Amino acid sequence: MSAPVSAIHGSTEIKATPKTVGRSSDFHPSIWRDHFLIYTSESPAIDVNMEQNVGKMKDEVKRMFDVAAPNPSETLQLIDAIQRLGFAYHFENEITEKLKEINKITLEEFNDDPHIISLWFRLLRQEGYNVSCGIFHKFTNKEGKFDNTLVNNVEGMLSLYEAAHLMANGEPILEEALAFTTTHLKSSTTSSQLSPFLAAQVKHALKQPIRKGLLRVEARHYISIYEENPSHSEVLLNFAKLDFNILQKLHQKELSAITRLAEAYFWICGVYFEPQYALGRRITTKVLAVTSLLDDIYDVKGTFEELQLFTDAVHRWNISCLDPLPEYMKYCYRVLLELYEEIEELTVNEERGLYRIHCAKEAMKKHVQAYFDEANWLNKNYIPTVEEHMKVTAVSGGYCMFTITSFLGMGDIAKDEAFEWASKYPKIIVAASVICRLMDDITGHKFEQERGEVASSVECYVKQYNVSEEEAYRVLGKQIFDAWKDINEECLEPRDMPMPLLLRVLNLARVMDVLYKDGSSYGGLVDFTSVLKMIS
Repeated sequence: MSAPVSAIHGSTEIKATPKTVGRSSDFHPSIWRDHFLIYTSESPAIDVNMEQNVGKMKDEVKRMFDVAAPNPSETLQLIDAIQRLGFAYHFENEITEKLKEINKITLEEFNDDPHIISLWFRLLRQEGYNVSCGIFHKFTNKEGKFDNTLVNNVEGMLSLYEAAHLMANGEPILEEALAFTTTHLKSSTTSSQLSPFLAAQVKHALKQPIRKGLLRVEARHYISIYEENPSHSEVLLNFAKLDFNILQKLHQKELSAITRLAEAYFWICGVYFEPQYALGRRITTKVLAVTSLLDDIYDVKGTFEELQLFTDAVHRWNISCLDPLPEYMKYCYRVLLELYEEIEELTVNEERGLYRIHCAKEAMKKHVQAYFDEANWLNKNYIPTVEEHMKVTAVSGGYCMFTITSFLGMGDIAKDEAFEWASKYPKIIVAASVICRLMDDITGHKFEQERGEVASSVECYVKQYNVSEEEAYRVLGKQIFDAWKDINEECLEPRDMPMPLLLRVLNLARVMDVLYKDGSSYGGLVDFTSVLKMIS
């Protein structure tokens, strides 16, 4: 079973030995080579004038908050623009305070405007406020269906569409809103009456809704169309361009140290892009790259007997376990242990003890054990039940392990309790893991079967219930849809963990949605690399 990290195999594939099995790898080679070496640590730092301009623009944006303050509708639209242009991390305190104030007002102030009410709902839910979806009943008719008068309000429908993606469990009105707006927004794309700005938004939203998009990629797109908005702010637009360029320089400089891990780095940039998480990106990118090596070993390179030895060595986690391993495994095992030694040196101090690195190692052990369980199925030619399959492959997808790893790079925000919480597979991590596993399986199961891998969830479902692949796609797709509801629900108050930690899990799910939902992440990485090129 290939984990999602198989998408980065091109830069990390290892040589097979005569003892390995004859399964095919056929991974796309890395296209990046030494491209990012031009952004070395010796490159000039960010221009002092750029930093000074950021300071001035921050002051201007804060004044915009003050001007908009008496008008909640203007404040909502200002926050929305700042978030979508990608520099909201500069104004987290201001946004938090403004939304706290707006949450207290009555909706009568919005005059039943579907655009503003939907925006109110989406921004508050994004912040974690458990506002009721019952507000949307005012836009339904006597039969409980959304009134067709909304069809002529494309801006309102678009906002309602984006709001509906924040649905939790037990909110059928939002499911109805999503179906209604999707149908009519698709029809609106043929209209010549839409402004270029609105038309561009509709077209993009139907492909990539805000809730499921990667923040850097979405910011890059929105910057390109925002200036077509007749009422756009030059202050916001200029700030967005300047901030994007500054962050791009930072990311390029970070990549210069790990240039052959470009795809892995992009994946982790989706988890956290902000400057304060530079250490986290460095750590988690390296872990992702090593996990790709392990994926190769278990999926392609190792005999079953060798995999037994390697799995035992990982559980024992000691350099003395090297001797029984074949040479190619010795290399990988040494790299694994040395990486976690490096992580320990970078993250453990007097305030942050060894418990956190212990949790990270235990998560990796569980990840490797899941790889071995899959190999055991393949060795026995066993097709598990859907339930058996998900219990193992949700772990081998890596999202619990990567969540814990990402916490290592977040400093004091992630306390010991957060690592203990994540290690117990809470509902939000299970949901992200379901999205990860099922999207990977639906996209890549035929590719994996050609390589002779263990049956995917698609094959398991077809065999267990004696249905067609199309029916399996439908059922598993519904499970993905429901998993997103679980993620949304777990981000609402009262929350188990602070929002900055939950965002890592949400962002991991977003990575899967962006890279896998078109079914094109296998067989060339065309979409994957084109997105990376766009922001690098």
